Amino acid sequence: MSTEISTIEQGKEQPLRKDVRFLGNILGEVLVMQGGQELLERVEHIREMTKELRISHNSDRLEQCKQEIQSLSPGTRRDVIRAFAIYFQLVNIAEQNHRIRRHREYRRDGGGQRWSIESAVQMLKESGMEAQEVAGILDKLSLELVMTAHPTEAMRRTVLDIHHRISDLMARLDDPLLTESEKDHYQQELQGEVVTLWQSDELRQRKPTVIDEVRNGLYYLDETLFDVLPQVHRELEHSLNRHYPDREWHVPCYLKFGSWIGGDRDGNPWVTPEVTWRTLEMQRELVISKYEASLHNLVEKLSHSTRVIRVADSLLDSLEKDRKEVEPGDIGQGEWRNEHELYRRKCTYILARLKHTRLGQKEKGCYRDVEEFLADLRLIDESLRIHHAQSIADGDLALLIRQVELFGFHLLTLDIRQDSGEHESALSEILSTLGIAEDYASLSEEDKMALLTELLQDPRPLTSSFMEFSEDTRKCLDLFALIVRAKKEFGDEAIRNYLISMTQGTSDLLEVVLFAKEVGLWRQEEGKPVASLHVVPLLETIDDLHRAEEIMEAYYRHPAYVPATMKDCPYQEIMLGYSDSNKDGGMLTANWELFRAQEELYSLSKRYGLEVRFFHGRGGALGRGGGPLNQSIQAQPPATLAGGVKITEQGEVLSSRYALKPIAYRSLEQATSALLTSYADGLQGRGDAPGEAWMETMADISEVARHKYQELVFGDPRFLDYFNEATPLPEIGKLKIGSRPSRRKNSRAFENLRAIPWVFSWTQSRNLLPAWYAAGTGLAEYAEGTGGLERLREMYRSWTFFRSLVDNLQMALAKADLGIAREYSYLARDPEVRNLVYRQVEEEYRKAQEVVLAITGQTEILDHLPVIQESIRLRNPYVDPLSFIQVYLLGLLRSDEESKERQDELEQVLLTINGIAAGLRNTG
Repeated sequence: MSTEISTIEQGKEQPLRKDVRFLGNILGEVLVMQGGQELLERVEHIREMTKELRISHNSDRLEQCKQEIQSLSPGTRRDVIRAFAIYFQLVNIAEQNHRIRRHREYRRDGGGQRWSIESAVQMLKESGMEAQEVAGILDKLSLELVMTAHPTEAMRRTVLDIHHRISDLMARLDDPLLTESEKDHYQQELQGEVVTLWQSDELRQRKPTVIDEVRNGLYYLDETLFDVLPQVHRELEHSLNRHYPDREWHVPCYLKFGSWIGGDRDGNPWVTPEVTWRTLEMQRELVISKYEASLHNLVEKLSHSTRVIRVADSLLDSLEKDRKEVEPGDIGQGEWRNEHELYRRKCTYILARLKHTRLGQKEKGCYRDVEEFLADLRLIDESLRIHHAQSIADGDLALLIRQVELFGFHLLTLDIRQDSGEHESALSEILSTLGIAEDYASLSEEDKMALLTELLQDPRPLTSSFMEFSEDTRKCLDLFALIVRAKKEFGDEAIRNYLISMTQGTSDLLEVVLFAKEVGLWRQEEGKPVASLHVVPLLETIDDLHRAEEIMEAYYRHPAYVPATMKDCPYQEIMLGYSDSNKDGGMLTANWELFRAQEELYSLSKRYGLEVRFFHGRGGALGRGGGPLNQSIQAQPPATLAGGVKITEQGEVLSSRYALKPIAYRSLEQATSALLTSYADGLQGRGDAPGEAWMETMADISEVARHKYQELVFGDPRFLDYFNEATPLPEIGKLKIGSRPSRRKNSRAFENLRAIPWVFSWTQSRNLLPAWYAAGTGLAEYAEGTGGLERLREMYRSWTFFRSLVDNLQMALAKADLGIAREYSYLARDPEVRNLVYRQVEEEYRKAQEVVLAITGQTEILDHLPVIQESIRLRNPYVDPLSFIQVYLLGLLRSDEESKERQDELEQVLLTINGIAAGLRNTG
């Protein structure tokens, strides 16, 4: 049976292999064209050598390969690096194209693809759920995906645009009706695009500004998400109508995007109040321009004449109101020239109002809020249905209405984030200046809470515009003043949440409440506190997760606490940091502590009559909580989904998931399917909630794994030197991929290193250490106990969380390569430290492999995912040359920093970083 399945899978992957060969041949032709036959032969020779090394692991062959690389002239070496890097870019495009192809085949054949919306609704129906119960689920359903500007996207926008064009040409070549001349034409265009790719600069010559990052984020809204989000909602409605035909369905706007870009100032000095304001302006400009384009499209189609049809009286009344409020000159050519085409006349007035809204001209007949705009569109919808023109009402107009419901005039809700230490520092200065507390920062948590409570009860403000403070304190105060202005100008939804990084105590939350009080975002009305800014803790370290219940209970009990509301239901948002918790305690401990904290915080919030919305701060890499979006949702405790889910979408995840409409649609469809099914399973008692025994098992395993991890990372002070020397960490800091510094402070201390370069560096050196280290010891020690292995196997079979954890561990082990990692270890200067660290890493890797295979019953890692297993196997011989070249260049670069070739060598290192990232994928 397994052979049969394997054969079927191989058949399905045949078009992909064909595309890879096709693009590889084009690249080969381009290499000959640009560098001559000799370049192609050198590339092929190096590839064959690394391929042989994968088979034989011969030490003599390894030395020959290194010598071959060292013999390359600087110019040829650069071309070889670029050849392998571009090859991976083309392979990634081919894989995306194949994914789109497979999805279309499923939809065309009417089959129920796994993780489709159709299959999820069908499951609800087959489980016996009534329409009313499903409607109740939809009322609770909420998924918000938050784009961040974390510097993990190594490619330039120019390169991504070329990728987009290549992908489009590959899709056209799939058309079976193409003539031979059309095929030739598209193939010539493809070759031209690959030439352009070869002749374009992959490296940014300057670091992007925050506004550059805002533009990059808005690109995905403009190109794909503005259209894809309504499609996903429509598909859910269609599926519900097919399986529950006795009810007319209108799905609430459960799926939205938010953003940190332009609002996240944690450790980024360039995110100023002016930048945040400009971000909000850019978001409004884009969304209104999209509405204007849709209205111009509607104008072309709304040629209905009152000489033929009757319109609603309300439409006539609204036109009379428009004439009084909007001057004819404000709508370009004035009123629509045909007096009988009232829909077109109405659209010109709507366009005029939108123009003034976009420019912030409140005195010229703009829309005061998005509800006024929606009222005009719904008025047209109502009138169209009177004369049976529902085809356009259900088509273009319904699409526009859904887009307005989803995006408003703000496009994306912008979260504000700041480190707790900044608030403490600013408040310390203010209280010292006023003589209230000489050194607030040094007070105990108990004394801080008492003082903050007293200050919140005092109606008098602490500060005035006449008081002088340091620049940092003034920035803190100005930020809260900006939030007030932004809510007035862009609407309350423009900024809802204020996130506090490194929340370590309840005082960190109350400090932000106190600053909100200064500007009226928190106030007392009739003796009760009212707030228009939701304060959100970000729990990042293992210790903070342990104390999460204590921190939040003190906040819930405090008289200043005000929950947020969603659909008249009070809730509290809590953000969980996957990256820093992993960096602090290791992969297994971080995942367990995050799961455990959710269970405790959910129960706590229920006791206080609150829903809790967990905001999962996941990265793209396996070492930062990465993995498929649907699996991330499915692995959460089912009960916690009731309050809604938020998840960060970062770096290369944005381009891999949202650059192409079909891929974006499929990713969001999978997420919707996972959310629906997991939530329904929890309601019907089908969720795989762990018993007390499993929870105790995980706690025991976690404690052992944490000790093992921290023993290596924190136990030897020389480990940090090894990390700096045996990975390209210093060079990654010179890769101009983000506006934010790689460290929170100008310090080499481990605690100030951000989790992104920590994970990215280990991935580049092929260790992938943060994604698996210490898990092997934790699992193996438990498996060796009486009945331990059988319990782990049972947990893997029956507990989604544990299965997801083990499968992510498998993926990391499959992508890691300890043979290549050994080559990086030779860059460490101290042989004793090198041998000590590498030996521990190697031993732990072997232990993790053995215990994973024992738990899953597989023969090899990733046997359960043969397509991915084969993909990694095929990619490795192409990644290896880039790794060997990177190690050689790092040695040159660090041995002679005064060399004239230093800049060229650094650039080539940066090119290898891009290439390895493309080869390994989900690496940021």
